[in-house]
Amino acid sequence: MDIGNSNTVLGVFEGETILQRWRIHTSRERTVDELGVLIRALFQDAKLDPGRLAGVTVCSVVPPVMNTVEEMCRKYLGLEPVVVGPGIKTGLPVLTENPREVGADRIVNAVAAVQLYGTPVVIVNLGTATTVCVVDDRGQYIGGVIAPGLRIATDALYERAAKLPRIELSWPKSVIGRNTVHSMQSGVLYGFAGLVDGLVGRVETELAQKFRVVATGGMAELIGEVSHRIEVVNPDLSLVGLRLLWEKNRLVKEPLGRRSLLEPDS
Repeated sequence: MDIGNSNTVLGVFEGETILQRWRIHTSRERTVDELGVLIRALFQDAKLDPGRLAGVTVCSVVPPVMNTVEEMCRKYLGLEPVVVGPGIKTGLPVLTENPREVGADRIVNAVAAVQLYGTPVVIVNLGTATTVCVVDDRGQYIGGVIAPGLRIATDALYERAAKLPRIELSWPKSVIGRNTVHSMQSGVLYGFAGLVDGLVGRVETELAQKFRVVATGGMAELIGEVSHRIEVVNPDLSLVGLRLLWEKNRLVKEPLGRRSLLEPDS
């Protein structure tokens, strides 16, 4: 479970294969029982048996929901979750001034990117915020950049400029807009593609090194269409990272057995 400011992404793995993925709204008001019923319903709809789960890994950038999520895992899944945070084994040296303040989602994405694409690598997460994370050629997380996200930018335009409307994030016909909506779409979308490309270029100049650039997050596919520097778009990067961290820190439920999550009860 990857709990973001706007959405929570959930994925179910069997080995290295993702059997199912879901995206739900992150709610600070949802109770343990409401979340448990929702998770159970998602499993039932996908014809998966939550009773055969071996474990749960959770990362979150929304501290107020963590007690609810952890208690839900215990009550409805019968599992003690592995929570990504200080003290967890990652295999990723974090060389920032205060490693504890680095978001759990950024660590999860970096772990997955190193495993899948090698080093050096830059991870661009285009979600509520736009983050750029840098892992050097020695596999060390050395820092990054945080900027506003696309939706924050569009909402700010709508809320702070009286004559500007709320817009849909879709590509205009051309960079030069011939009406207000197209002009705003161009400014936000091409502007953020330029932001990403410019930041990656500055990182490479500062470190005198070329990086592979991987993008993830809700807006990654959209911006990846026109970015000159994004090489790979992987919407499942955080889920892969969470699986890898569970492997490193696994708390196995007993008895487990080897039956498939898709295998019906006898």
